[in-house]
Amino acid sequence: MADQHLYYIFLILLFPLSLLLFLYVVVRPRPVKIPIKDRHVFITGGSSGIGLSLAHLAASEGARVSILARSRNKLEEAREGVRLATGKEVAIFAADVRDFEAVKKAVEEAGPVDVLIVNQGVFVPQELEKQELDEVRFMLDVNLMGSFNMIKAALPAMKEARKERGPASIALMSSQAGQVGIYGYSAYSASKFGLRGLAEALQQEVIADNIHVSLIFPPDTDTPGLEEENKRRPPLTSIIAASSGAMKADDVAKKTLNGIKSASFIVPCNFEGLLLSIATAGLSPQRSFLMAYIEVVAAGILRIAALCFQWNWYGSIEKWHAQSSKYLRK
Repeated sequence: MADQHLYYIFLILLFPLSLLLFLYVVVRPRPVKIPIKDRHVFITGGSSGIGLSLAHLAASEGARVSILARSRNKLEEAREGVRLATGKEVAIFAADVRDFEAVKKAVEEAGPVDVLIVNQGVFVPQELEKQELDEVRFMLDVNLMGSFNMIKAALPAMKEARKERGPASIALMSSQAGQVGIYGYSAYSASKFGLRGLAEALQQEVIADNIHVSLIFPPDTDTPGLEEENKRRPPLTSIIAASSGAMKADDVAKKTLNGIKSASFIVPCNFEGLLLSIATAGLSPQRSFLMAYIEVVAAGILRIAALCFQWNWYGSIEKWHAQSSKYLRK
């Protein structure tokens, strides 16, 4: 009987060990480290919020930093702030990411990029039925097409410089709204979900050139943009999104840069983001066989949790509309 118990214990232990070994063999791309010191880090949306925090952080780690945004005045203020805080000079470029020729000129002037952080973003929350199509186009043009413009402008020189300069990174700033759709986020989520498709396909296209793609998923972040967003948020959006707390821009920047340095494809910024990343792993590349193991083991459990969240969200929507109808009848 004791031998039989030992046999069952052996089988129980054998499965996870065999799964770990299998994942170690099949997980691609392989792990790699992206250095920051003495590298050229180019950040869009770098004059405020997460982008500015990233500029401070990269400069403090010894990078040569360039930042791009639309407002030259804000860029000047950002440059002075980084210089006073770190003693490092930052190159600034005033351009609109929707203008390919403008960003191409900026990138050419800045020189070959080692770490491109595509961070620009705009968000105007509203139900699609009520939102003007001009606002929808604005979000899609800045968040999605602007990312295409930046990457296409920077990629040729990035690829050319790899033989001499080592591994490079392209990081795309998505959002937790790029992992799960939320009421009032139709246009914004569409633009951020699109970044995932771009990132997954792009990684396959540039892996042979030693360029590694990261996709960042921050929650609400305490920035000037969040203040404006909250003024227009539909009440139902606030109810559904209430479970997700806001992070400081500096904390998101630290998570982002650490994810870039480890060449992680998916970079969550808090515990909720980690759970979302596991739940939505799908066919995304994964460099860590240990993280791949967690994704495989936890997938079913997190699907149950996701269905419970959906039950709660749709319950809130039904309750809201029922109360609104009752109020209108009065």
